[in-house]
Amino acid sequence: MVVGGNKVRVRQYPWGTVEIENEAHCDFVKLREMMIRTNMEDLREKTHSVHYERYRQKRLVEMGLSDVTADNKPVSLQETYEQKRLEHVREMQAKEERMRQMFVQKVKDKEGELKAAEQKLHDEFERLRRQNSEEKRQLDDKKRQLDEEINLFTKKKAAVQAQRAQTERDQLAKKMPPPKKP
Repeated sequence: MVVGGNKVRVRQYPWGTVEIENEAHCDFVKLREMMIRTNMEDLREKTHSVHYERYRQKRLVEMGLSDVTADNKPVSLQETYEQKRLEHVREMQAKEERMRQMFVQKVKDKEGELKAAEQKLHDEFERLRRQNSEEKRQLDDKKRQLDEEINLFTKKKAAVQAQRAQTERDQLAKKMPPPKKP
C-alpha cells in the first residue's frame, strides 16, 4: 500500500489496516530485532553444521567422493581425490589404448583394401597389355599377309601388263606392212 508517497508493508483486518513497520501500530520491528540479535549466532552455527554439511556430503557423493568410509571412519579428502584421479588416469589410458588399437585396425583394414585395389588394377593392366600385344601380333600378321597379297598382285599386274603389251605389239606387227628396204 502507498502511504504518503511511500510503499509500506501493511496487514488488513476487518477493523482497519496496520502498518507493520510502524512501531506505534505493531511490535513486529522489535520482535524481529530481538529474534535476529539473540539467535544470529545459533542460526550461523546451525546453517554451517547442519545445512552446509548436508549439502557438502550430498555434492561429494554426487561427485563419487566421500569423507567417511562405509563404517563411518573419517577419510582424508586428499587421499580420496588422489584415488579418484588415479582411477581416472587409468581409465583414460585404457581408453587411449583401445582407441589406438582401433586406429591400427582401421589402418590395417584400409591398407588391405588399397592393396586389393592395387592388385586388381595391376591384374587389369596385365590383361590389357596381353590383349594389346595379341591384337598387335594379329595386326602384324594381317599386314604381312596384305603385303604379300600386294606383292603378288603387283607381280600379276606387271605380268598382265607385259602380256597385254606383247599382245598389242603382236597385233601391231600383224597390221603393219613390213618395212621397205632402201
